[in-house]
Amino acid sequence: MQGKSKFEKKREQVRGLIEAGLGYLKKEGLAFTIRKTLRFFLRRRQVSWRQYLRTPLFTKEALAAQQSRVFEKPVLISIVTPLYNTDERFLREMIASVKAQTYANWELCLADGSDAEHAYVEKICLAEAALDKRVRYRKLEQNLGIAGNSNAAIEMAGGDYIALLDHDDVLHPSALYEVMERICGEDADLIYTDEATFESPDIRKITLAHFKPDFAPDNLLANNYICHFTCFCRSLLEEAGMFRCGYDGAQDHDLMLRMTSKAKRIAHIPEVLYYWRAYPMSTAEAEGNKPYVSAAGIKAVSDHLKEEGIKATVTLAKGIPTIYRVSYELPAVLPMVSIIIANYDHADDLCACITSIKEKTTYPNYEIIVAENNSVLPETFAYYKELEADAKTKVIRWKGSGFNWAAINNYAVSEAAAGDYYLLLNNDTEVISPDWIEEMLMHAQRPEVGIVGAKLYFPDDTIQHGGVILGLGGVAGHAFYGVRRENLGYMGRLSYAQDMSAVTGACVMIRKKVWEEVGGIDETFAVNLNDIDLCMRIRKAGYRVIWTPFAELYHYESKSRGGNDTPEKKAHSDYESGLFTDRWKDAIEKGDPYYNPNLTLKKSDFSPKNRKEENL
Repeated sequence: MQGKSKFEKKREQVRGLIEAGLGYLKKEGLAFTIRKTLRFFLRRRQVSWRQYLRTPLFTKEALAAQQSRVFEKPVLISIVTPLYNTDERFLREMIASVKAQTYANWELCLADGSDAEHAYVEKICLAEAALDKRVRYRKLEQNLGIAGNSNAAIEMAGGDYIALLDHDDVLHPSALYEVMERICGEDADLIYTDEATFESPDIRKITLAHFKPDFAPDNLLANNYICHFTCFCRSLLEEAGMFRCGYDGAQDHDLMLRMTSKAKRIAHIPEVLYYWRAYPMSTAEAEGNKPYVSAAGIKAVSDHLKEEGIKATVTLAKGIPTIYRVSYELPAVLPMVSIIIANYDHADDLCACITSIKEKTTYPNYEIIVAENNSVLPETFAYYKELEADAKTKVIRWKGSGFNWAAINNYAVSEAAAGDYYLLLNNDTEVISPDWIEEMLMHAQRPEVGIVGAKLYFPDDTIQHGGVILGLGGVAGHAFYGVRRENLGYMGRLSYAQDMSAVTGACVMIRKKVWEEVGGIDETFAVNLNDIDLCMRIRKAGYRVIWTPFAELYHYESKSRGGNDTPEKKAHSDYESGLFTDRWKDAIEKGDPYYNPNLTLKKSDFSPKNRKEENL
């Protein structure tokens, strides 16, 4: 009897996955099944993460050099760790990782709330303290919970800086050394690192590597991406306050929100220096094991916004129980939004776009301005006459020649826009979410935000735009280009509003004040990169760029103008790319702050760099 074919084996595998999924759905519910599915597909990529992390960060010689270095600042770092019924092996490995640090000026403050059945915790800690005076131990009279035990550990600390370490996790030997580099070199008062999750008990079994962006306030509101390893100045903690009771499960998130709002210099170390242990009943392994975490996270974000005087509602985002959706309150009197659509013929596409706006949009106070760009077909002008019968719609005629998207939009704004906000929209888009304007406006109204972009799909429900990554593909490219609509993205990044370096002009909202401050769109970029240049200038002016997944549209991508499908168009594209890279050379070389230098610039899926191919 012959063995099964590859097709039959594959079919059986798929059938097994479907049956398992249906079983989870019936037994555990939809939310758990989504989380389980996400973790499965993340783990399918673990080989590349393992390969990437297999190369040590430092040679033995470099580690020895770190041990002998004398920093200009004599900083004592107090590592605080709350203990509660800690597994013996985990406890020993955690302590050993601290004692292996190449930076020696540390103390480990252990506050133990373990019960009588776990008396070995005290014995191990006392023995370690007897061997090394830097290990400090306190047995608590009772378990005070995560926040209370953490505060007890902090009260033991005498250091200039405080670092947080969970009782079952592991530090890289260079963690404190790298932190000291930022304290001395950048005068940072809050420092955080990248991290990896490993399948206990083998630290070599990396299941997920979290390569984080630099400080991104909106990301932090939606998701405690800072998490591990975090170190901060004592004075910053004193100003922000200690861990607060009532937030157990999200106590770190609550503290990070308070501290980052007061910190003067936040430094991100883009290196995996913290190893988060995943095992049954750990938060790293299954958030569903701790359902109180979601409620605590919502409370932490909600309370922070209230304390900052910001009116907003916080709910869970779809798919991941520790990611949140922040809905900012709009003013009682809704401002006028001017929707500006540049158009050249393609009346059917324009009609589909405007029809979707009028039929689906729930926001009442808007106008539509069609900027006519040298159309020639009679059906186009016939449709314009239909549009002009609606008081909400204007058709203006740009008298320039050729195609200059920047000039057309500048003209429309200056000649016809009556709104307090400008919404630039391609004529080959169609509205999906009825509250798309509200979702963009809630961010565009914020004084610190300069421009807001939307989530765009191709007609086949793959992603066309999930924000723009500076340097991707050499200049700039769309994040998650071509992945399925239901994909949650790397570390859930397709499921929440976040800071980005840029967003596409196919659907973008900008406040009138910001537009005037930066002088509109640079008409030097007639076709390409004008939107990215606009975002870069807005950031240079001190504003932030926000991308939201909750404003959704279809985008047929350059149907009116067409792609770079002729030698002339390609030559012009290369010319504008050269202009852009010359203007923003330093920013491109420095790297996108909302991406990570460990992630590839060859693909848009947030996969790790190939060290050999990309010359790391």
